[in-house]
Amino acid sequence: MIVAGIIGANARELLGGSTAPDPGASALADRTKALLRSLPGSVLEPFLKDWPVKEQWRRITPSSLSVLRWLPQVRAGAPALSSDLVDEVCRGAAHRAWRQTYKVPDVDGEFLRNYGWFELAGLHGELASTRVACGFLLLGPGTRYPRHAHEAEEIYVPLSGTASWLQGDDIWREKPPGAVIHHASDEPHAMRTAGQPLLALYLWRSANLNQKARLIPELRG
Repeated sequence: MIVAGIIGANARELLGGSTAPDPGASALADRTKALLRSLPGSVLEPFLKDWPVKEQWRRITPSSLSVLRWLPQVRAGAPALSSDLVDEVCRGAAHRAWRQTYKVPDVDGEFLRNYGWFELAGLHGELASTRVACGFLLLGPGTRYPRHAHEAEEIYVPLSGTASWLQGDDIWREKPPGAVIHHASDEPHAMRTAGQPLLALYLWRSANLNQKARLIPELRG
């Protein structure tokens, strides 16, 4: 879904690696791991096992997107389960490199006004990782993320806002905060929000994190 296809020079990693993390990025990584470890289900185990043990940090250039206007609503709507992590994301949002994978004409301008993500760990995030990528997706209300697929195995965990996911049997299913949503390699999937914005944690797992999701034509009927 997410890791490649960076738009704009401001979203690129500009400076080299370091062993000294930005305090905000370090706190965010700690809260992210704590939440993941608190969730049930064996599907998370391979992702946590591949989390980078030796912490190598990068300095990045922050960048902003229109979708960040929804962060106050996301913060206000976070449940107790994820409120600490959501607070950390919102507090440090101005220091992150917010990105988009797609552009017009593959998607329309309204989608781009209500879509963005940033990578915390991975090939481009502040925490260097070559096997697992981790970051956060933000969607505005009434937004449909088009059907797509990628080789990387993926996990989503909604943190604030309830959205619906389409996968496998092509039935839309509503997923609340704290749900663990697993996409197998190359499995088509889509997401849509209703009246609330969505903030979700994502994980990618692959030997090739430097890949881009491919959009898939929508099903008819």
